[in-house]
Amino acid sequence: MVNDPYQNRKFIIGGFMFLVVACYLVQLFLLQMVDSTYKDQADSNAFYKEISYPPRGVIKDRNGKAMAFNKDSYDIQITVRDAANMDTASFCKALGITREYFEQRMKQIRQIPGYSQYTPQTFMSQLSNEEFAPFQETMFRFKGISVRKRTLRDYSYPCGALLLGDIGEISRTQLDRKQKANDNYYQQGDFIGLSGLERTYENYLRGQKGVKIWLRDAHGRKKGRYEDGAKDVPFIAGQDITTTIDIDLQAYGEQLMANKVGSIVAIEPKTGEILAMVSAPTYDPTLLVGRKRSKEYMKLAKNPYKPLFDRTVQATYPPGSTFKPANTLALMQEGFVNANKSYICSHGFHAGRLTVGCHHSGGLDLISAIKLSCNAYFCYGFKDMIDNSRYGGADKAFEIWKKYMGSMGFGYKLGTDAPSEKRGYIPNAGVYNKIYGEHHWKATTIISDAIGQGEILTTPLQLANFAALLANRGYYYTPHLIKGIAGASIDTAFTTMHQTGISAKHFEPVIEGMEQVLQHGTAYWIRNDALGMCGKTGTAQNPHGKDHALFISFAPKNDPKIAICVVVENAGFGATWAAPIAALMTEKYLNGQIETPKRQYWESWLKETNLLPSLAPVVPSTKISK
Repeated sequence: MVNDPYQNRKFIIGGFMFLVVACYLVQLFLLQMVDSTYKDQADSNAFYKEISYPPRGVIKDRNGKAMAFNKDSYDIQITVRDAANMDTASFCKALGITREYFEQRMKQIRQIPGYSQYTPQTFMSQLSNEEFAPFQETMFRFKGISVRKRTLRDYSYPCGALLLGDIGEISRTQLDRKQKANDNYYQQGDFIGLSGLERTYENYLRGQKGVKIWLRDAHGRKKGRYEDGAKDVPFIAGQDITTTIDIDLQAYGEQLMANKVGSIVAIEPKTGEILAMVSAPTYDPTLLVGRKRSKEYMKLAKNPYKPLFDRTVQATYPPGSTFKPANTLALMQEGFVNANKSYICSHGFHAGRLTVGCHHSGGLDLISAIKLSCNAYFCYGFKDMIDNSRYGGADKAFEIWKKYMGSMGFGYKLGTDAPSEKRGYIPNAGVYNKIYGEHHWKATTIISDAIGQGEILTTPLQLANFAALLANRGYYYTPHLIKGIAGASIDTAFTTMHQTGISAKHFEPVIEGMEQVLQHGTAYWIRNDALGMCGKTGTAQNPHGKDHALFISFAPKNDPKIAICVVVENAGFGATWAAPIAALMTEKYLNGQIETPKRQYWESWLKETNLLPSLAPVVPSTKISK
């Protein structure tokens, strides 16, 4: 038999044809069984899904008072085919819009995916009762116009705007992000929580949409219900949430911080529940509701005092002398100071040519140093630890010191449910190695850290949490705003205790010193024995202007119910401005009212005082921390 070089070609051609057929079969399988794109398009042509939007869950304070609830709103819809001969001028006049707006909106509608001139399209959304009522009287005159009822947020109190957050139309970017996360709840034109609790608990508050399915003809016109409504889905209202906030205390704090820049954070120490979260300046939450939202948002965004910036969790400050108890606890745990240890203060800390100034002189023990806020005491103690040879170098000693700071909630995000929390800053040894060179720095190089200055930055929430930790003698719960969710449980992260690793016995002399601050120390003038307050003043240097006033405290001493941090920017001494605000907030929470004429005078004085800083350039302050 003669060899034919092409005798195998039938197998090659057969194999190629088999491969082609196999590819077609696989593609058909994917299109029919896996990919739903064409099915969705076919369904879109055959059916019209009429969405019914659920009422959003109510947000309540810790005592059950509604803070954010719902009111009726209306979407004006237009069926383009039916409205072809509508009196456009009268329609625009009835809605209070211009002809230009009408033309622009109609152009946008025609570009919406799935647009049909035979089905209702949203022309205007979120009309309030007041806006809709005049139009309702003349709506019958306009063929092709219908109304879809929805809800808008409303508020019982003109406060708590930043912690509650706001709602707005979902952006294209947000929609893409949700779809990539397999969250197909939203479509263009839907509304979503953009900030605050509305954002954090969006999945609970939003509820579930309802759907009515209509059959459509080839022109997209509705031709009756699909299976007589058997496949319709009713909406499910959003879940109510109960917050930890005391709305009366919140409102009181915002009154005290009127015409000031700063914040107040108050926490229940035993639970980590946030009682008040005041950022100033602030705004009425009703401003960002409905069709006026965009206009009002731009006004707030351009305000030079930044009312949209949540200073409670986003602003970072040198903590100044409010940080001294934290430094003390680390030094005590490592054995470098104790209740009886004294240092000599000669109007400051001195090491060669270096001086950290102080207003005191003579020997001071630990309690007196906290009471009088002596800079020298804490600098000497810090130097004793960082330069001690037992650690094998300043960098190793500093890392141990930093670890204690981290255990007390500094330098890292606490994990609160308020969005956009900043971490503050506690540098590590590597930072100083990079700046000064390895083994080329020591305690005196970074001595400002000892008194809460230097590179150290904290948020007001972290300082309030530190006050709660002191009140608890060594532990804290992650500060949080959620107390309960209807039909669900809160995150266990908020009920997990965090221990510092610092012995409880070391807290007693520190707390004794903080009690003395209000008895005979730097904040003696706000003394109120009935409250049993323990506190620490702070005046943080500010390179951009006048110093910031800070104060942390808790009360009562032996059964703490409230821990608090107050920051008043560009105000000067913490004892002058932050301390009385904390005292009034504490008394208001514990007693329900301000009882004596003296403190009622403070109340009026603080509410009426304007401390808004000048926006003109200023000479940086050179005052020492106190």
